[in-house]
Amino acid sequence: MARRARSAETPAARRIKRKILIAMALTAFLPMLVVAYLVYAYALPLLDPQAQERNLPWMLVMLGGTGLLMAAGSFMLWDLATSVVRHADSLNTPRRPLPVPGTPLPVPSLETSAVQQYVQQSDEVDTLMQSFSRMLVTIEQQASDVNEYARRLDTAYKELESTSAQLKEFSFKDEVTGLYNRRFFSIRLEEEVSRYRRFNHPVSVVLLDLDGFKAVNDDLGHGAGDETLRAMAEILLKQSRGINVICRYGGDEFAVLLVETSKSGARLYADRIRYVLSTWTFAHGRRVTASFGIASLPEDVAPAAEELIRAADEALYAAKRAGKNRVSVHEDVAAGRPGGRPGA
Repeated sequence: MARRARSAETPAARRIKRKILIAMALTAFLPMLVVAYLVYAYALPLLDPQAQERNLPWMLVMLGGTGLLMAAGSFMLWDLATSVVRHADSLNTPRRPLPVPGTPLPVPSLETSAVQQYVQQSDEVDTLMQSFSRMLVTIEQQASDVNEYARRLDTAYKELESTSAQLKEFSFKDEVTGLYNRRFFSIRLEEEVSRYRRFNHPVSVVLLDLDGFKAVNDDLGHGAGDETLRAMAEILLKQSRGINVICRYGGDEFAVLLVETSKSGARLYADRIRYVLSTWTFAHGRRVTASFGIASLPEDVAPAAEELIRAADEALYAAKRAGKNRVSVHEDVAAGRPGGRPGA
């Protein structure tokens, strides 16, 4: 019976059914491509920041392929609708040939056959229209599913972005003091040195090292040492401008990047910190002091981040050798380089 039904179909009906199958295949495959593109374009760069630049040609190919499939599916749907409407119009306006004079009228059996054929073709058109309607419902449902999935993916992307920003922030923070770490300080110092090269604005670096911190750790324990570091961080934050960059450079050593600050301004800043520290009451009851080293652009060294840090480091240990609890600038060591680094 399946063979009889298939043989009863007209070539036009078979052609329209083929178009329906092709259009449905395109519309079923397209949402998967869109979902793959959303995952690829939003989620992958968060996992591997270099993947977006490395796989850019593949992203362009995916976009181009998606566009071609959308165009092909649209053309198939338009051609299918046009074919169905044209076929329906031809059936709704049947043409009856005018009788030629002298020819016999058609026998009733032929008229009955024509009526049956007309009814059969009408049924085929109804079937095709129903299939087309079901296909449109399927497309709308799939589009709704894709939109919902895109919304969820966008929410997940925002959460991943927020998590990534938090992880990045944690990677730049010191666990004990909450200040920035040496890695972040180096990045910001490079930026400020580059800005100096372009605009010739002054920039200074202050390195400070706590005097006698090892004795606090040895006598009172590392807990007291951590409290001392946190108190030093609090002092620096309270006495600094918001644009300055304060970091724990390592151990009991701190670094401060003074933006738009000349050497004289940096010395005033260091003297103020030294005075506040000398009057500060620590929880363990001991007095803690610090030694300071200052280097500035453009007076002291060439405009290079490593040179500026080296000059401030030499000034710091010149202050250590001179008796600690004092501020030293780069000129203090310009005449003779220090031979070694004294202990804390």
